[in-house]
Amino acid sequence: MKKTCKSDIRSHCAVNYGVEIFGDRWSLLIVRDMIFVGKKTYGEFLKSEERIATNVLASRLVLLEEQGILSRKPSPDDGRRDFYTLTEKGLDLIPVVLNIVLWSAKHDSESYILRRAEFLARLSENPIQVSEEVKALVRNGGCIFAQGSD
Repeated sequence: MKKTCKSDIRSHCAVNYGVEIFGDRWSLLIVRDMIFVGKKTYGEFLKSEERIATNVLASRLVLLEEQGILSRKPSPDDGRRDFYTLTEKGLDLIPVVLNIVLWSAKHDSESYILRRAEFLARLSENPIQVSEEVKALVRNGGCIFAQGSD
């Protein structure tokens, strides 16, 4: 997949730039999986309930890496596997993702996040503080919730 460059951007509207770089469904779900449950490998991303196709996952990982949102490094234990982490540019998406969470909690009565009442209350009361806490957590290899929990 070719890297998006200045001439590939349809317009320089701030919303358009964001949508062109990270706005497709799959890219944000990959970022979500990293923030919320700490997924780091291709195989872990494939197991998400949305069932991303292998070719779509591969192309989104390449795009997100090319755009500086993710970085990829070989696993220290198994050189055949790569670990993906959010870069500082990727970490800057955390407030965006958390605002989507708040919006979804308000408008989707079946949202999984409603089961996390304490987290949702803290996020609603102080989104900036929670965003900074989550950034620090993810920057240091953590995630909001353990894998397997919702």
